[in-house]
Amino acid sequence: MPEKRALAPLPKKTFDDWHRFVATADSALLASLLSDHIVFRSPAVQSPIPGREATLLVLTTVVRIFENFRYHRTFIAGSHDVALEFSANIGQWQLKGIDLIKFNETGEMVEFEVMIRPLKALQALSEAMGNRIGPELARLKQAAAG
Repeated sequence: MPEKRALAPLPKKTFDDWHRFVATADSALLASLLSDHIVFRSPAVQSPIPGREATLLVLTTVVRIFENFRYHRTFIAGSHDVALEFSANIGQWQLKGIDLIKFNETGEMVEFEVMIRPLKALQALSEAMGNRIGPELARLKQAAAG
């Protein structure tokens, strides 16, 4: 019989608060869940997006763009790693995706990676994100690199 895995207590609290953020879009709540050194990996860009401020910008924007967002399944890979399957709409496109989240020992999110299909939905999301936050995100990425 497979071993039943569970998140450690601090990551579990962050995980529960993440679901509250998704329901409320409360950026102050989200900021408290992210490590200063979080790395966000977008399905739309090649290089990782480093830092709390940039990740906060991306995640608070995407929850406002997605329509009919819903998590379907949760996969716990260990005491500090989780994968969440989701669906949403963007314009005429229905999409499916996965959020991969890694937590540190204090429960903060340190890695957040997103995968989305189909390509047309990802392209529509990329365009919407670029129109809303493109220049600001580029500035934050550049500041983090320098």
